[in-house]
Amino acid sequence: MHRTATALTIAAAIALAACGEKKVATPEVSAPSVTESGATAGAPTTTTASTAATAPVSYADAETSFRHGDYAEAVGKFESYTRGNPDNAWGQYMLGLSAWKSGQHERALQAFDAALAIDPAHRKSLLNSARVLLETGQPETALERVQKSLSIEPMSSEGLRLLGRAQADLGHFNDAVDAYQRALAIDDTDVWTMNNLGYLYIQQGRADAALPPLARAVEIRGNAPVFQNNLGSALEATGHLSAARTAYESALAADSMYEKASVGLARVTARVDGTDTVSVDLSELSKQFQGEIEGWRTAVVPADSSVSDSVGTDSVPADSVTTDSSQAMVRDSVSQ
Repeated sequence: MHRTATALTIAAAIALAACGEKKVATPEVSAPSVTESGATAGAPTTTTASTAATAPVSYADAETSFRHGDYAEAVGKFESYTRGNPDNAWGQYMLGLSAWKSGQHERALQAFDAALAIDPAHRKSLLNSARVLLETGQPETALERVQKSLSIEPMSSEGLRLLGRAQADLGHFNDAVDAYQRALAIDDTDVWTMNNLGYLYIQQGRADAALPPLARAVEIRGNAPVFQNNLGSALEATGHLSAARTAYESALAADSMYEKASVGLARVTARVDGTDTVSVDLSELSKQFQGEIEGWRTAVVPADSSVSDSVGTDSVPADSVTTDSSQAMVRDSVSQ
């Protein structure tokens, strides 16, 4: 009886050690990228002398603050910019991102909603407002926005990843798994979807199923502490203690302040006693997972489909120089 209770306690600790999205401190962003160039009606243009009085801050100036990580400053600048350009969806969108990054969730939603009032089909505002809604415990509303985005671009791996997050938060685990699989069928290098899928399996007590996607995620991006920590949790839960220790150590090598990895490392170090003789081939698990993705692709992606997850070249400000920082490594995050 005592041995059973101890096993249950360890299992619960492992599940808690995996990274959940509820405690995200820094949100994911997806700002306009120079790879998506092109001008459109309504896109910010260079401020001229005739407009200087009403728009003293240029889009480029505000965006520079965002790029430098001065998010509170960027909020102020984009607020100034949008006062002078109230009908510009991209200005409102960047105001929303800046507010989100500075922890102002309500202000972020207001700005994203303003962008959507101008352009109801503004996919980036739909998706990033959905992320804010997920962080603030509103998965039903988030799901509505993700579904609207997917009605505009159904082959979006990013949209499907967010669909998986929303479904998982609503407790629709089978639907979440299906969404993640569809996302990977479209983009088989989407490491955040692999991480989210693995984490979902850990939540369900299916650590063995979590190993292949997490093995592939760390194979692609081994310096992501979140991925290494979740892999460590799955390895620990399946009895691969030495391999789990290595994964936790890798997480701490990438982020020495990662508390969950530190706790996990201490826990498995105390349990490793030389009897951990069951080996695990992470490379083989990764190959196995890649084979699974190929099967999903056959079912999801039409043979004549030209898959693209771009918002389109007609949607991005001509003077935007912001790069996409959405893949920044975030502690305690399922998501992206």
